[in-house]
Amino acid sequence: MENSKNYHDEQNNINTLRMREVLDTLPPFCKQFFRGIQEYTSSRTRLAYAYDIRVFFEFMQSHNSICSKMEIKDFPISLLDQITREDIEEYMDYITLYKKDGKEYMNNERGKKRKLSALKSFYNYYFRSELISTNPAALVPLPKLHEKEIIRLDADEVAILLDQVEDGTNLTKSQQKFHDKTKIRDVALLTLLLGTGIRVSECVGLDINDVDFKNNGIKIRRKGGYEAVVYFGDEVADALHDYLEKRHHIIPLEGHENALFLSLQNRRITVRAVENLVKKYASTVTRLKKITPHKLRSTYGTSLYQETGDIYLVADVLGHKDVNTTRKHYAAQEDSRRRKAASAVRLREK
Repeated sequence: MENSKNYHDEQNNINTLRMREVLDTLPPFCKQFFRGIQEYTSSRTRLAYAYDIRVFFEFMQSHNSICSKMEIKDFPISLLDQITREDIEEYMDYITLYKKDGKEYMNNERGKKRKLSALKSFYNYYFRSELISTNPAALVPLPKLHEKEIIRLDADEVAILLDQVEDGTNLTKSQQKFHDKTKIRDVALLTLLLGTGIRVSECVGLDINDVDFKNNGIKIRRKGGYEAVVYFGDEVADALHDYLEKRHHIIPLEGHENALFLSLQNRRITVRAVENLVKKYASTVTRLKKITPHKLRSTYGTSLYQETGDIYLVADVLGHKDVNTTRKHYAAQEDSRRRKAASAVRLREK
């Protein structure tokens, strides 16, 4: 059992190896930046930054006369001082839609904001370290995001979805063959997501010994790497008990012995597989909104806020570091609560 891989450590190892590959394509001075931010960023964030910075350098090489004379790996740090605000603004325009190796890439306002944030961190690091004398990225404002309405399931829709996962009545014949094998697992997985609001990455990372039936809690690893305990109700407990009875009879592949949720190949289930199964069941329920695992999380957050009215509790349970993130998401409900206040207090009896 000792050789069973911890999901989060395994993901970090994968990200570390990918990071080395990307760094080999970037100028050597970039290594200093990634070492500098290591203490307060996850391996996944650093890898995303590395990809984004590579896109920026590729743009500069193909659009800037100074850069076009050099290989990206040969760019000196002094080049950062020669890049202007205008270069960065042109880059922001470019990433709206661009082609690379025959493939088309698009970035909406969220994608553009992420890429500019990476560039701002990159420039900030060298500017504060006094290795460059200009900071053109600081002069370019981040795109304003338009808030998207949160799609969440109503109580009756949650019941319809879970019934469909149990019954599998609207699945195709080939899907029904698999459904017989995965039904108990799928019910447990979706009940857990809907009953706790955990992220899919937190769900697939669960090991059997992370489930504590004595206290009805699960130990999860949050974004940023810290551990937290999230508590669940009786419906979730019943679904997990049913699944674990079956799970104990499955012989997992080597290295996946501790994983709570297994795929049909008896290895730890992946984030992509969970996304696909949510999509599969949701698509068979004709009245249902288009949903993703994240929308199951929104559904839980909404229900919790409606029941408690405590935005700080919702932020804590969902693992939001900043309560303003939570408040922004549930602002519409806060507004409806404030409207109720208008008629809650009587000044004079009629």
